Amino acid sequence: MKKAFILTFIGMLLGGIAFTSCDNSDKRGGRTDTETSGEVTIAADESLKPIIQELIDDFQFKYPKAKINLLDTTENRGFELIRDMQTCLFFTTRPLKDSEVAYLKTKNQLPEVFPIGYDALAFIVHPANNDTCITVKDIKRILTGEVTQWNQVYPGSKLGNFDVVFDNKESATLHYVVDSVLEGKPIDNPNVTAAKTSAEVIEYVHDTPGAIGVIGSNWLNDKNDSTNLTFINKVRVMGVSTRDEATKGNSWKPYAGYLLDGRYPFARTIYAICVDPPRKLPYSFANFITKPVGQKIVLRSGLLPYRGDIVINYVNVKK
Repeated sequence: MKKAFILTFIGMLLGGIAFTSCDNSDKRGGRTDTETSGEVTIAADESLKPIIQELIDDFQFKYPKAKINLLDTTENRGFELIRDMQTCLFFTTRPLKDSEVAYLKTKNQLPEVFPIGYDALAFIVHPANNDTCITVKDIKRILTGEVTQWNQVYPGSKLGNFDVVFDNKESATLHYVVDSVLEGKPIDNPNVTAAKTSAEVIEYVHDTPGAIGVIGSNWLNDKNDSTNLTFINKVRVMGVSTRDEATKGNSWKPYAGYLLDGRYPFARTIYAICVDPPRKLPYSFANFITKPVGQKIVLRSGLLPYRGDIVINYVNVKK
């Protein structure tokens, strides 16, 4: 029998999100949106597109007079949009830097930055590839170019060169790898390339036996499985181990339960960055995500909500 887990969302933790104060004037002009109506465009790093779009769909179902258009973009471009006040709301996987906050203050804007949940950096391989357990150490060796061949990590493999593909060269995914996985060291493997979108990464890995794709885990949830224990079948998701040797017993996949208990090593925080002094539709949507309904949607999407009392119930599943 196989032991699996079920995550139960109990409710919100005591206390609320501490929002910073800002003035109530509308410096953008021409806006007609309210907290629950009107039309606005928000932005998100492309690696977060599925979860943000799902949250938008639920918000619009609850408030049918609201229309939120999602611009999926790169992390770099998203911060530019916030800086230039071309959007009021941006979702990504890092908070604002002190220099970015200071710049916005020179424009009399005080941003409100708060976490909404966690997803993970996921590694995917071809559906026919049986080498699906990997150590953190070997991931670093591959990305830095210390090893370039599959048989250097998996003796006997005939897959040739590691063919590593990211979603975008300016994405939050790539920045997370450099900053958090490689601890500031550059990616230095000639076989590492970048596509344009996470969807292209999935298609490329599906068609390329020697490929490893690096994407946000929210792209992998099988929407047909209400237990959130199934990934899409176009690719295989690798289990990651912090041990010196990866086995099925010590390698963990990016399920929400393993983000919660820390067994999966590459969890990343999703942040909402809001610059909306009148607190109209963008602010209302961001605030909606932090409430119990929004946090349940995050959990339903296979990710880990930031707020709430989460209980893990382990069950035995017969094959």
